[in-house]
Amino acid sequence: MEYVAHEASEGITLFFSFILFLMVLSLALEEKIHAQKSIIVSFFAIICLVIATALGLLPFGEVTLPNGHHVSITVYIPAVDWGVIAIILGSSIFVDVTSRSGLFTWVAIKLTKASGGDSLKLLWYYGFLTVVFSAVLNNVTAMIIIGSLTSVSLNKLDKADKLLGFLLIEALLTNIGGLMTLISSVPNIIVGSAANISFIQFFITASPYVFVATILTIILGARIFAIKALTDESDIAESAVLIETFDENDGIESRGFFWFGASMLLLFIITIATTSILPVARELGMGFVALSFAVIMLMRYKSEVDQFYRSVDWDLITFFITLFVVINVMEHAKVLELIGEGISLVIGSEESLFGTGALLVLSATFSSVTDNIPLAAMLAKILTAAGTASDSSLWWAVVFGANLGGNLTPIGSASTLVAVTIIHKNDIHLSFAGFVKVAIPFAIAQILLALIYVLVFLY
Repeated sequence: MEYVAHEASEGITLFFSFILFLMVLSLALEEKIHAQKSIIVSFFAIICLVIATALGLLPFGEVTLPNGHHVSITVYIPAVDWGVIAIILGSSIFVDVTSRSGLFTWVAIKLTKASGGDSLKLLWYYGFLTVVFSAVLNNVTAMIIIGSLTSVSLNKLDKADKLLGFLLIEALLTNIGGLMTLISSVPNIIVGSAANISFIQFFITASPYVFVATILTIILGARIFAIKALTDESDIAESAVLIETFDENDGIESRGFFWFGASMLLLFIITIATTSILPVARELGMGFVALSFAVIMLMRYKSEVDQFYRSVDWDLITFFITLFVVINVMEHAKVLELIGEGISLVIGSEESLFGTGALLVLSATFSSVTDNIPLAAMLAKILTAAGTASDSSLWWAVVFGANLGGNLTPIGSASTLVAVTIIHKNDIHLSFAGFVKVAIPFAIAQILLALIYVLVFLY
């Protein structure tokens, strides 16, 4: 029997808004609560599902497939973006197995040698590499690969104390790199499609901001985290001696596996970057691609794959699964619709400097605590219904806001949370509140720069 969900009343919407607020507050106070992020969000996911079901907000019933068959899917299963989960799982395993070939150590030492052991030069190298990877891959995969390389480089230089700064700067740069092209992030695809913005037009419009924002972020990061260039002659000489002791071939046990890993990494990057235009793969998605490459690499260790399964960060995956469930319930409870309506009231019925600026800031603010995908979809729907012209700056306000909002909190984007996970794996403590405290100066600078760029050059 088909179950028809009830419409959420205003009171119910406000009640679930309060629950969302409590979840964010709990994450901010995780140290005092003494609980992992995944447990906090899982608790709220259970509460949301039980209350929403009791109030009749969620749609239950059978799903009809194209072949006419009827299947019953538990309501929280389609709530999860399994594509994102598959990307995290597949990319993590792929990178972990590929690292056994010595490839990442080889690349990291090559970059470290090119920097001459200068931390600041190394930051610039990794910073721009992060942006490029984020533009052609996806933020999560880019962060996993760059994070692995960075850890090797800094440990080799005996500068593990700089790892926190490097990883945080790289995490923030993934969301800047995600602005580069029409296919770099899902909000870009949603807004670009709604506004009929072409791939070339998107790149030409967004790339000047990405270039300047990247430079600004690296300079600001170097200052905040005291990442300095080598200036003293004795330090330069000492670093040169240390660099001479590095051998990029040390971690290579099998030349055959090394070249196989290098070939697979190159093919992985090309396939991920072109998934949206490849036949078959575009229907199956990036998650399928990531998992397929993981399986291919696992075949090298086919009798002992359990060691790689143990290395998967199940806490991170649980966090994302339960967060998707919470956000889905918020959609049914019309919390995201309330946010969208509030934003539309602020921007007004006609395009204005204030409205465009407010839309960008509000998009960034709400994207930092909710999934930016449904929020971007809601705002795109509002702008489309209002008959917004394709060359309107309002579209770009949503694009910049939805992407940059991920830099305000560790739950604002998948890549920032992956970065925090890598930080914890390296035994560096960083709480939710600690991340926000460090990230705020960067986020404010990036959003202010976006405001200037949109209002001066795109309005």
